[in-house]
Amino acid sequence: MMEYTKSILPGDSYAPGGFTKFLWWLSTAEQALIEKAVVDRNRYAITGMTVMGTWLFATLAWAYFFSTVVSNIWAPMLLGIFMGAVILGIDRALIKGINRNNKHKLIPISFRVLLAITIGLFMAQPALLYLFNKEIHTQISIDNEQRKMSKLQKQNSVYMSIKQPLLIERNKLQSQLIAKDKEVSVARESFIAETDGTGGSKKIGLKDIAKAKQQAYQILAADYIALEQTLTPSIRSADSSLKNIDAGILKEQAAFETLLNDGFITRIEALNNLIKNNGSVAFRYYLLVAILMLIELMPVIAKTLLPSGTYDEHVKLREAYELKSLQQLYQKATVDLLKD
Repeated sequence: MMEYTKSILPGDSYAPGGFTKFLWWLSTAEQALIEKAVVDRNRYAITGMTVMGTWLFATLAWAYFFSTVVSNIWAPMLLGIFMGAVILGIDRALIKGINRNNKHKLIPISFRVLLAITIGLFMAQPALLYLFNKEIHTQISIDNEQRKMSKLQKQNSVYMSIKQPLLIERNKLQSQLIAKDKEVSVARESFIAETDGTGGSKKIGLKDIAKAKQQAYQILAADYIALEQTLTPSIRSADSSLKNIDAGILKEQAAFETLLNDGFITRIEALNNLIKNNGSVAFRYYLLVAILMLIELMPVIAKTLLPSGTYDEHVKLREAYELKSLQQLYQKATVDLLKD
């Protein structure tokens, strides 16, 4: 059966529904007292609506945040509900402390606004990541390529102290072979020119001068072969060492690429880079931050801006009545104890 609560005004009765009672609970209003405050019923229902909006927003924002770091589908939902309940508790505590006596005092209101802004700023991040999801993933691919290039440059810089002596030694050995090969080439061309009559004595055929140049060429060719046999193992060893170093760099680079991801921090960095490089995105970003922060601030704003009605007076008088009753109870108990 529906129960009606009588107001202090004659002829007024009111039967709040379950949803209205829930809104009152969200706004931290005492049901027994708010039912008697006719005008304040709607005010506290409005405050409850703002708390409910913040609560739902916090739950969704935190659930999305956890979905970026947890692969299991149920964990983000449960964690989002838990963190939403925490934010709900904080918001109810914030608005519970705002009453007729302190709603116009700067220090308590400033503290509550600062706390709400802090929470709102953090909760805005997951929401913004969701809203700019496509643009952020595009920026992540660009950022990851830059990270790979930076990693490769650092690796080359680290290994350069090892590669440099090997490169110098290999180039030195190769220079010796090239110089010797040039000597052989010059001797061969001189010998050929002497035999075909285009150089030297201008005599065609294998004459004495040609034989002498042939012998010199053959000696140089033999020296080149001997030098090549001596230096080639050292050159190959240097090449092998350089190849192993390059293979190690590539292996480290591949391992580094497996660490690249699109987690929460990576997305935040991509969002920051996107804002830095794109003016239109930056404008909408700050606009959305302001809107999302207002969602968290709305319970405090609503409780502060809405005028105080008879409910606060009911609370004040009820507290005074309970305090007086408690004092009388203790006084009576003390008297009875002294009589005994």
